[in-house]
Amino acid sequence: MIVALIIACEVGFWVLLALGLGVRYLLKWRRTSVVLLLCEPVLELVLFVVTAIDLKNGAEPSWEHGLAALYIGFTVAYGHYTIRWLDGHAAHRLAGGSPPPKPPRFGLARARHEGRLWLRTLLAAAVACALLQAAVWYVGDSGDVSSLRSFQWAALRAAGIHGLIALTYLIWPKKPPAYAVPHNPPPG
Repeated sequence: MIVALIIACEVGFWVLLALGLGVRYLLKWRRTSVVLLLCEPVLELVLFVVTAIDLKNGAEPSWEHGLAALYIGFTVAYGHYTIRWLDGHAAHRLAGGSPPPKPPRFGLARARHEGRLWLRTLLAAAVACALLQAAVWYVGDSGDVSSLRSFQWAALRAAGIHGLIALTYLIWPKKPPAYAVPHNPPPG
């Protein structure tokens, strides 16, 4: 049941996003668009409540509950970022706006960009770990919480791996190709 709800929340996220942006740029209904986009967090709230009720009713903690926590953490950290990114693209494609800025591709600017993305992943892991820890305390000694603990480690591993990848952009910054670098020959 929890997995079906996670899938429904993911589908609902994209449907609400498409409706919100379509209403904003095709019908020019800004307020309706805002209302639709503000409904996005309600999906995660429903998932959280249903997961808590499932545990309260005596369900054995399982990977489904861990996945729900990871999904909520990811949505908290990346949901607004995704909406803003797609809003920029919709404004460009549907309303004739300027193209959205692309992330930097080279050097320290790219390293900063990757570092900001890693901070989002760290936030996602922190939210997921906090929700999973709350579930562990909620279940207490009456149930096997090993699956919840394993999802805490999975969240921390994901943040660690992403951190290492982001760090490589700082240690070994990608250099622009030679043809992209302006060449000023020495005078004389």
